[in-house]
Amino acid sequence: MAKKESLTKNFVLRVDVATMDALEKWASDEFRSTNGQLQWIIAEALKKAGRLKKKQNTKAGEEQKIETTDK
Repeated sequence: MAKKESLTKNFVLRVDVATMDALEKWASDEFRSTNGQLQWIIAEALKKAGRLKKKQNTKAGEEQKIETTDK
């Protein structure tokens, strides 16, 4: 049986203890896992910088625009 292609990639991230403690606290405050918090932070930074490409809706073949909110 062939493996399904994953939509995510794994990587190792090294951070200092103080940064990890702050990240874990922030994640807990927002009811997210630490991994989920990192994914959210990265996605928000990419949106703000205009670095995310438009996503394709594979079922309908229509492009979906990613909205960004500037604070």
